[in-house]
Amino acid sequence: MKLIDQIPALAAAVSTLSGFVPVTAEELIPLPTTGLAHDHIRIGGTAMLLRVPRQSQLALAARDNLAYQAACFRRMEPSGHTPKLFAVIDPVPDIPMGALVVEEIRGRTMALPAGLGNAARALAAIHALPVPPADRRAPLKDPENAVNATLEEVLAQGRNLSSPFAPVSEQSRQTIGAEIESVRSVAAQMPPPMKTLISFDAHPGNFIAETGTGRAVLVDLEKGRYGGAGFDLAHATLYTSTTWDVSTYAELTVDEVAGFYAAWLDAVPSELGVALKPWLLPMRRIMWLWSVTWCAKWAVESRAGQIADKHAAISAEDWSAENTNGDLIGHVARRVTCYLSDEIIERVRSEWCEDNALTRLLGT
Repeated sequence: MKLIDQIPALAAAVSTLSGFVPVTAEELIPLPTTGLAHDHIRIGGTAMLLRVPRQSQLALAARDNLAYQAACFRRMEPSGHTPKLFAVIDPVPDIPMGALVVEEIRGRTMALPAGLGNAARALAAIHALPVPPADRRAPLKDPENAVNATLEEVLAQGRNLSSPFAPVSEQSRQTIGAEIESVRSVAAQMPPPMKTLISFDAHPGNFIAETGTGRAVLVDLEKGRYGGAGFDLAHATLYTSTTWDVSTYAELTVDEVAGFYAAWLDAVPSELGVALKPWLLPMRRIMWLWSVTWCAKWAVESRAGQIADKHAAISAEDWSAENTNGDLIGHVARRVTCYLSDEIIERVRSEWCEDNALTRLLGT
C-alpha cells in the first residue's frame, strides 16, 4: 500500500492516541524518502514524526517488526543520543506495517569528516549502557556469540554472489570468499567479545547533528541488538557506509578513520575499551563482508515482485524495486555496483592489509 493511501488512517489513529490532540490528514506532511525501509511523516504543529515501515529488514511479521523497533527506541533512549518514542500505532489493514510516533530531531545530516568525533561519542554512550540480564533482553537479538551469528548472516547473504544478477567479477567472488575464511579463522582463535547494546545500522546518513546543541543523534534504530560494538564503529566509517547517502558522501582517509576509533576508545569506559580493542579490526572486516554480501542479496532480491499484503505476511522483508521510488532504486543500484567492483574491494581491504594509522592503533 502506498504511503499516501495510508494518511487518512494514520490521522485517525493519531487522533485516538491517549494524550494526543486530533489531527487531520492535511496536517500530516510526508518527508522526502531517503531509505529503503521507512517513510517519515511530520505531524504538523508538533515536534513529532510518524515512522512508517515499508518492510522488515529482519524478516519479521508486521506486528513483531513494530514491537522490535519500539524496543530498540526504548532501550537506546537512556543514551541521550536517540529520539524519544511517544506511541505505537498497531498494524491494521489500512496501515499494514503500523507506525511509531517518535521525536523529530531538527538539524542536518552529519557532515564528514567534521562530525566523526561527535558520532563516536554518541555510539560510545549507547555502547556504555548497562546490558540487562539475559531474560530481559528480548525481543532484541541476543546471540550467544555475536561474531559467529554475524558471520552466519554473511554466509547466508553470500550465496547470492554466485547469481548472474550480482554485479561482481569472479576475481572479487574469490577475494570475498578468501576474506570470509580468513576472518573466521581469526575469530575462532579469540574469546567471544564483550556484549553491548548496538544499533547495527550506524552509517552516517542515520545521524543528525541537532540544531543548537550539535548533539549527534542516531535516528534509525530498527536493527538494534546485543552484540559487538565494533560492528557499529565499522558501519559508521567504512567506504560502503560513508558513500551510501548523498547528503553525507565522503571518502575518509585512513587517518580520519583511526581518529574516529581513538575518539570512541577515549569516550567508552576503560574496561569496555580494553576488552573490545582486539576485536575492532576483525569486526570491521566482518561488517564490510556483511555489507558487500548484502549488496549481492539486494541485487538479486530487488528483481522480485512486491509483497502484496504485508499486514498478513509471515515475513515482511521486501527488497523489491517496486517497494520504493525509481530514483532511490537507481541510486542503490549504482552504489551496489560500485561496492562490488574489483577496485573498491581492493581499496577497502587495504585498510587492514597494510601498515597504516588504523592497523597501528588497533593491531593487525
